[in-house]
Amino acid sequence: MNTKLDIAKNWLPRYTGTQIDEFGDYLLITNFNNYVTKFAERFNCNIQGEGKPMQTATNSKGLSIVNFGIGSANAATIMDLLIAREPKGVLFLGKCGGLKKETELGHFILPTAAIRGDGTSTDYMPAEVPALPSFKLHKFVSSKILANEMEYRTGVIYTTNRRLWEYDESFKAYLRRIGAIGIDMETATIFIVGYANHIARGALLLVSDLPMVPEGVKTEESDKSVTSKFVDLHLEIGIEAMTDLGTKGEKIKHFTFE
Repeated sequence: MNTKLDIAKNWLPRYTGTQIDEFGDYLLITNFNNYVTKFAERFNCNIQGEGKPMQTATNSKGLSIVNFGIGSANAATIMDLLIAREPKGVLFLGKCGGLKKETELGHFILPTAAIRGDGTSTDYMPAEVPALPSFKLHKFVSSKILANEMEYRTGVIYTTNRRLWEYDESFKAYLRRIGAIGIDMETATIFIVGYANHIARGALLLVSDLPMVPEGVKTEESDKSVTSKFVDLHLEIGIEAMTDLGTKGEKIKHFTFE
């Protein structure tokens, strides 16, 4: 295995228990196995990769979902491995912490960009390269949010490698100063590695906690409440957006850079 593509073709099935040609042209990626379970139940399809690092399911319309795990390193791994499949579009369905007063539990955020506090993305692109989604992909997501009569927020997400920071007042002061609307551990990495690998990518984030105040820090009980109230709609919007993108056959990429 002398090339990155050679390695990805070998490792994608090894990590997911799914053969390359079993993946659809369009993918949802997520941190949560219950999203994969709900997807499989809805479309009556099998879950593959049980006991592997990543689990997948694919419906009859050519849409796949992958649970890649938590954190920027795992996000980079799946976006690297997917070069073996060359997907036409990838949408991240993740959760984030709301950093501003106008963000509430259950709100959706369609990021316009992400700040690269993850560290991982610097292995792929210089620090001055912005982490951006594919905006045409986000157009489809936006239309499906509105079709479901839901509002959404736009803004910049801060992506960090730190999982436990809610106690750190100096870090929270920094987050207030930069004006990010939300914080997570994957979005910037997905955007940058997708850019590096020429994969059209986007993110639809669900506000699952309000970590800037002590009473807003996520707990097991609060996470269960958010999951029961909002996850079904989160997944539904992702399914509708990526299915619509596939059936309309519109190209996401307009320019080719040599």
